[in-house]
Amino acid sequence: MVSEGEFLLHSLMMGVFITFVYDILRIIRRVIPHGGFWVSVEDMVFWLYCGAEVFLLMYHESNGTLRWFAVIGAMTGMICYIKLVSPLFVKVTSLALGWILGIVGKFIRWTFRPAGAAGRKMKRGVGKLVRRQKRFLKNRLTFFLKALKMNFKA
Repeated sequence: MVSEGEFLLHSLMMGVFITFVYDILRIIRRVIPHGGFWVSVEDMVFWLYCGAEVFLLMYHESNGTLRWFAVIGAMTGMICYIKLVSPLFVKVTSLALGWILGIVGKFIRWTFRPAGAAGRKMKRGVGKLVRRQKRFLKNRLTFFLKALKMNFKA
């Protein structure tokens, strides 16, 4: 068992860490928008992870006993992080990642532009070939159908 001061410090750091991890989720949601279902799944996984981390902290530091000063310490760490670091961190990181992903996306589109043009030309060529084959098969089937009708009438 550790001293109460050390335990309080660990609780403060746990609060900061939990809020930092949630900020990472917020950044991902800003840079890569996704629907409500995936946000719910992410939140569920986040809270399960945080619950496990808090449980392990309590288990190792105080033999599983819930100490209210540890809860207050974690909340204090969260509030300090939210007030001092979080807004600027989320904003700057989101903008930087969005800018980087934009450049990477433009590079990828530029790189694959010749393949896209070739694919469009091939699609047109395949379309012509399919139309020709369709016309040919229709004419052959019409010919065989007429021949079959003539044979049954005779």
